[in-house]
Amino acid sequence: MSTISIIERIGVPATLDGFFTAYDRVLQKWPADTQAIDVNTVHGTTRINACGPVDGPALVLLPGAGATSTVWFANVEALSQRYRVYAVDLMGDVGRSVPGEQLIDSVVELLNWVTAVLDELGLRAVALCGHSYGAMIALAYALRNESRVDALTLLDPNASFGSMSPRYLLHALPILLASNEKRQRAFVRWETDDAQLDPDWLDVLALGVAHAPTTKTIVPKRPKPAAFANFGVATTVVLAGNGKVHNAARIESAVRTVLPAARTVILDGATHHTLPMRPAAEVNEILFS
Repeated sequence: MSTISIIERIGVPATLDGFFTAYDRVLQKWPADTQAIDVNTVHGTTRINACGPVDGPALVLLPGAGATSTVWFANVEALSQRYRVYAVDLMGDVGRSVPGEQLIDSVVELLNWVTAVLDELGLRAVALCGHSYGAMIALAYALRNESRVDALTLLDPNASFGSMSPRYLLHALPILLASNEKRQRAFVRWETDDAQLDPDWLDVLALGVAHAPTTKTIVPKRPKPAAFANFGVATTVVLAGNGKVHNAARIESAVRTVLPAARTVILDGATHHTLPMRPAAEVNEILFS
């Protein structure tokens, strides 16, 4: 039974209703021309929030797990001056994408879903940017569908070029075992060194992780070095200098080993969970260059 069928039968719980209310509050921070686009594929209905000139070059944004497409609120005003921005709610994750009867249960199906979304949007090739889990998907997609990606930007991709920190995983364990709002907020405060993030977006993250329905998370494996042989997509890897997911300098070295032509940038003022919101101006400048 699909998520939407379940909701129709039992109604929307107050906590889930609060999540959607928070989602819409963050979306109100987006440009006035923002459009909600629902794309149908065999895996369900994918929600894309789009803004910018319809004839502009396409920039597709994939968020981190639990962040939803709304997380780009601090970036899209500037980005939409140059690009037609398509920010995606990941299928199976929290947000307004609704899984269908045919759930995504493999990396191949996950990447085929991305292709299907691009096809339905009429996009032949795009600039592709992902953060965290979204960066893992973006990298896996570009490696297997090089002709569909003009440029690739990976924001602090966890486990794509090296192992995640045991310390980070230890702090994340309570959320993985039994997520709730309090634990999610405490985890983000720890990882961001108590950065003052947008309270509406924090509501989206905390309420979504605790209450919104999801399906099984399909995680692409770390690519083997041979996968990068003859990889021709212009790639930028942005690393959070103060992040706790991994050691930025070590990941930068690993990137240079397998992708010597890639541009790497370490943002000293960023942590994994402040991106892409802070520092938004620096992230945007990287996407412009």
